[in-house]
Amino acid sequence: MPRAPRKAYWALATILAVVAAPPAYPESLPPPAGRVILTVSGALSRTNDEAGARFDRAMLEALPQHALLTETPWTDGITRFEGPLARNVLAAVGASGESVRASAINDYAVNIPLADFEQYDVIVALTRDGAPMRVRDKGPLWIIYPWSDHPQLRSEVHHSRSIWQLKALHVE
Repeated sequence: MPRAPRKAYWALATILAVVAAPPAYPESLPPPAGRVILTVSGALSRTNDEAGARFDRAMLEALPQHALLTETPWTDGITRFEGPLARNVLAAVGASGESVRASAINDYAVNIPLADFEQYDVIVALTRDGAPMRVRDKGPLWIIYPWSDHPQLRSEVHHSRSIWQLKALHVE
């Protein structure tokens, strides 16, 4: 292989590795300063509490944010949701496992394969159409799948995984 193409190949490979790499996170999480709205437990390598990792709103907002425009079975038309990618929340706590058990304020719970979070840009929505979601509006957190981008996700299985009033994730 000539020199120039080999250098171009390695330069491109380096750029792709940097762009595709998940965000770097510190070895430990700071404690929440405000009201805790999400607890993550289970197979984690970074925590801020003996029970796992606790997040207040500011901590979730400090993670890289992602906007998602999608239709849902529960809203009219296209809705804009914003929040961190679920995979970035789990990366922030050093999660390792096959699935998460997501629990809501009303004790509804569902198992979600971690593969969903890797394969699709699933977000932990903090806002809907630019406004923070209240409990009466399915908030403060709602797992949202990119249904409009991936029609194969428009199924009862994936709808059931879109848990609103999310309060906890347990990594298994």
